[in-house]
Amino acid sequence: MDSDDAALREQLRVFGLSDNEINTYLALLELGEATTSAVAEEAGVTQRTVYNIVERLEDRGLVRVNDHASPTTIRALAPREAMADISERIDAMTPALEERFTETQPRTSEIEMAKSRRKALKNLREDIESAESEVLVSVPADVVPEVESELRAARERGAFVLLLVGEVEEMGEAPDRYADLATAVRCWGGEMAFAYAADDERAMIGSPEVFDGAYFEEGVVWVSEWGLTGAVIATFLGAYWPFPREVHVADPPELPATFEWFRAATFAAARHREAGAALRAAVETESGGRIEGRVREVRQALVDPVTNEFTLENSLVVDTGERVVSVSAPGGFLEEYRAASVRLRPVEE
Repeated sequence: MDSDDAALREQLRVFGLSDNEINTYLALLELGEATTSAVAEEAGVTQRTVYNIVERLEDRGLVRVNDHASPTTIRALAPREAMADISERIDAMTPALEERFTETQPRTSEIEMAKSRRKALKNLREDIESAESEVLVSVPADVVPEVESELRAARERGAFVLLLVGEVEEMGEAPDRYADLATAVRCWGGEMAFAYAADDERAMIGSPEVFDGAYFEEGVVWVSEWGLTGAVIATFLGAYWPFPREVHVADPPELPATFEWFRAATFAAARHREAGAALRAAVETESGGRIEGRVREVRQALVDPVTNEFTLENSLVVDTGERVVSVSAPGGFLEEYRAASVRLRPVEE
């Protein structure tokens, strides 16, 4: 079998034909019109198989069965005519299919290994560009120029961005250098692992040595599954973020403001309370309820001073007037409520 014949057979398989159907159809194309016995001999199948197959080929508009003749013959339609008919049918049903189609993100988890600087940077740039709510990034200082335009754009469209920069030689210059790239920036003179996460949906983690050359044998891992991205986020916030030096923290958004990303809400609440503001929170819960009251505590480790009681705690403590309750992000399990959105506003003492 030559390569052209193999390619043709593969295309017919994609179209949905079985191997016996392909053999029968190609035999008919060669014969033009023939009896079932002649087709069976040419295709290398039984006559009974030919009878079954030609019905399906006729339904697809590829052949015509002349059962009024004796003996019955089968005629292959000209391929140009047959393909034109198929194309018209596809065009006719496409609008109806589009009406029924709901576009969603893939539900299957994905895991990839990236072993080159090019691939790691490509994934990092693309995921920062597509992030709508949050970007967490840990990279060496010499990689920041490769992604600073993407980070700046993420900030400008309102994403909550935490940037951790390793291998920083001039710590005194860091505040001016990185101020417009992130909501909060921390720097470290030593080497930090390469990691990032975007919107809790996509993440990558591995050695920063992937940026040292064109190819890195051990590679870094990219994932797009909630449980796995959650592990990367937990590692970033729990193991990497707490120890480097805080060099920049953006001003919080003016209040009143509504936050649909919970870490952005706790950041804003922590910054306003540190400045002496008293706050009220109106929380739409994940279950569809509503909680409203005075913010008594903000437990977080996103910015200094750290106020959480255990690693990764990120919550608001709200006094509703009847009781004091704790509120966390979706996915939290120690707090009493999980928030779908939080509206913060200042109150007079």
